[in-house]
Amino acid sequence: MGIAIDRDLIENVDDPSLEIISYAIKQRQRSLKRLNNLFNIYNGKQSIQNRSLSNVINDDRDSPKIMINHAKYVTDMIVGFTTGNPISITAGKNQNIQPIMDVLERMDINSHDAEMEKDLSVFGEAYELVYLDLLDDGTTEERVSKIDPRGCVLVTDDSIDKVPMFGIHFQKKFTITGGLDGYLITVYTPHNVIKYRTSGLYPTSSSVRKKTVTQQYFGGVQLIEIRNNEERQGDFEQAISLMDAYNLLQSDRLEDKDAFVDSLLVTYGFEISDAIVKNGVLKAPGKGEDGASVEWLTKSFDESQVQVLAQALEDDIHKITYVPNMNDKNFMGNVSGEAMKYKLFGLLQLLAVKERYLSRGIRQRLTLLKNMVNVKGQQVDLTGTTIAIAPNIPVNMTDIIANIKNAQGIIPEQIALSWLPGTDNPDELLAMLKQEQQDNIDRQAEAISQMGNQATSDYDEEDMNDDKDSLSDKSAKANSSVQH
Repeated sequence: MGIAIDRDLIENVDDPSLEIISYAIKQRQRSLKRLNNLFNIYNGKQSIQNRSLSNVINDDRDSPKIMINHAKYVTDMIVGFTTGNPISITAGKNQNIQPIMDVLERMDINSHDAEMEKDLSVFGEAYELVYLDLLDDGTTEERVSKIDPRGCVLVTDDSIDKVPMFGIHFQKKFTITGGLDGYLITVYTPHNVIKYRTSGLYPTSSSVRKKTVTQQYFGGVQLIEIRNNEERQGDFEQAISLMDAYNLLQSDRLEDKDAFVDSLLVTYGFEISDAIVKNGVLKAPGKGEDGASVEWLTKSFDESQVQVLAQALEDDIHKITYVPNMNDKNFMGNVSGEAMKYKLFGLLQLLAVKERYLSRGIRQRLTLLKNMVNVKGQQVDLTGTTIAIAPNIPVNMTDIIANIKNAQGIIPEQIALSWLPGTDNPDELLAMLKQEQQDNIDRQAEAISQMGNQATSDYDEEDMNDDKDSLSDKSAKANSSVQH
């Protein structure tokens, strides 16, 4: 979570005091318990695993612990919905951003974006670091890497815009035997990278062992913070109590089945010693005056009502997280595009919010890369650059193509072609379409021309044959006259 501090309290933004750095790290540590809990829930370490039963008949039997990881389902589905289609970046008119695109392609930015979205979904926030990697030949390459939110913090001013002043990344350092050997605290300022080797997490003048300062040329703070939403909440955070209740209910169902196995046999009107057991059958004496009978003593558990409750909890989980249950029968079969939109309406609203914050972070990434590329001598201008995030949801291409055809003459072709999924540049599609039409016209004209030439050739040959026949007839008549 970003920490807002009055800029006037910081004498030099490019060299913040140890007191300010310690304060920012302490503020970050306050949210560590929550972040660790969200991380554990996603990885299947949930409260149901701490369950214990005090009233079990068999003390040697552990209490049932059934864990259905809805948190992982929600996060994995949202990551797929958001970044399943690569995020497209399109240059402005007459602008060249190819050097940046080459950098992003080299580092497999699509996989990086998926990892960032996973952190956003789990923690409600994500951090990435833009930096230069020194290669073996002495050259450098631009890199973008994800950083665990639990190990970094961004410090902004307290203005309305929350302008970043510097970022902090702190990590434990270990000896070769695995013992703790202090901390490495790296501070990213607008112009410098400051590294502290300290004996403790909160740096002081006495705990700092070494300090190094290196100038950087990205033209801004290299640590970028991206929020999942305004509140910085994870995608399943509001549904944790529902998921706990669902796991508890399913565990109770299994406990009921286990309890049935441990049921007590109750006899009425006689003792078990008075009966004869043969071939697994208990032969009890006659009922008599008191009435002899046998039954199992079990707990009453209405399975149908439990199933209704389980379905209600599961529906509420999907309702709160806006992630539909893709195993639901409503998603089976051939569903039209419009019907699918209504089924996924809640999810699309969620993705719309995500897109705003994610696009803002990506634009910061592009700005830093642009500054570095320009320093290296390649001129790049981001003016007019657009960022498009296309949700990876099922689409009915038949409906889309039909809508594009029906829009001809009513809506400009450029707008209609933009309806196609994955379309980054409608102008390019329009140019390709016009070129294809012109090629068809040229091929038709060439075919007509060839047919005309063939017809002319056939006509000339027939005329020549007719002329030859005529001359032969005239010659024969002349010879006949001479003979007579």
